[in-house]
Amino acid sequence: MKNSISSEFHFFSLLKFAFPSIVMMIFTSFYTMIDGIFVSRFIGTNALSAVNIVFPLCNIIIAIGVMLGTGGSAVIAIKLGENKIRESKENFSLITIFGALLGLTVMISCFIFIEPILKMLGANKALYTMCYEYATVYLMFAPLSVLQLLFQYLYVAAGKPTMGLIVTVIGGVTNALLDYLFIAVFELGVKGAALSTGIGIAIPAIYGLLYFSFYRKGSCYFVKPKMDKKALLDSFSNGASEMVTNIALSVVTILFNIIMMRLLGEDGVAAITIMLYAQFFLSSIFMGFSMGVAPVISYNYGSQNFNQIKKVFKYCIIFILVCSILCCIMAIAFSPIIITIFARKGSNVYNIAMDGFRLFSLSFLFAGVNIFTSALFTALSNGKVSAIIAFMRTFVFITAGLISLPLIFGVNGVWLSITAAELISTIMCLIYILVLRKEYNYL
Repeated sequence: MKNSISSEFHFFSLLKFAFPSIVMMIFTSFYTMIDGIFVSRFIGTNALSAVNIVFPLCNIIIAIGVMLGTGGSAVIAIKLGENKIRESKENFSLITIFGALLGLTVMISCFIFIEPILKMLGANKALYTMCYEYATVYLMFAPLSVLQLLFQYLYVAAGKPTMGLIVTVIGGVTNALLDYLFIAVFELGVKGAALSTGIGIAIPAIYGLLYFSFYRKGSCYFVKPKMDKKALLDSFSNGASEMVTNIALSVVTILFNIIMMRLLGEDGVAAITIMLYAQFFLSSIFMGFSMGVAPVISYNYGSQNFNQIKKVFKYCIIFILVCSILCCIMAIAFSPIIITIFARKGSNVYNIAMDGFRLFSLSFLFAGVNIFTSALFTALSNGKVSAIIAFMRTFVFITAGLISLPLIFGVNGVWLSITAAELISTIMCLIYILVLRKEYNYL
């Protein structure tokens, strides 16, 4: 059966293929924002700060799913391009089982050490109880969270990006409706927010298990797995950059929280939380597009179709550059509206966020190139370069900015740290693209 990732793509047909992944990521970020809106509006900005403190713990789980999803989809798509159909199914089944086991391991480990973990993340006396309530409920869904993220990427590798979009939308709508029911009606507080998120995760995860178990006409479905250490290691190495990105984001979030707590207290943490929600929402366009085109690049690399790789690369660059400019303009123009969604106009949290949001918005001029470049080298099975880009962008450059810029610019230095990191990362990405162009023939 011909997989749609093997098609000959033109600019608009590539956009059409990637469109479900773009919408899926936008929708995922949107219903994540819905969580924050309900928490902030119906419980309070302290509750929003508590959720942000727990976020690094949740992000470890997300990191596992994204790592296996991006790395595993690259392994599977390349083998489909090499016409190793049976082997690709065995690897797909093995990666899924391994992902569920990793999620279960993280869940048990975090339950055992939950108190010291939360204190390490920065939960003070005012926020500890809410942090504990949110974390313990969310952790119960850890294995399903890994599977849900894994399937998001594997739907694309299977040539079924629209299926991934549909189940994500269903899960997201359920999450939003349950947010209202659990938080606004039943007044369950942050436990209700975590429970609605967990159920929203469980729906697409369980559907994915059923779909890949019983729909056996596509290019990917479950078969009896064979232990393939190389496939697992390749999945880890190929997806290392995405895992590094998420783990680094966890560490950087802790740094943001510590610095803002020191400079401006709980309101400062709430303001930086709003910024992180906005960053995830607007960056989701680039993440979704990169998710959608990566299996196409992997497939054509596996089949050695370099003419198609050159075309796809050119189309990707055009899309990224146009969207980068539009996202920056939108972030600046709509910053008052975005902030008002989370914090009442005139409140201290609103004023703090407004002061820094336009400085932070400039980061979108550069973020798209960085996200796509990391995904490009993952798709080409160069996990090392992808991981270096991700680590430097999401950890080293931001950390350096957070340490140095506030000493010069005060609170504004916190906001500028992300923009500075994205700019330096873009320079690094362009160097890698030029240096490795002959090895991979995308230029």
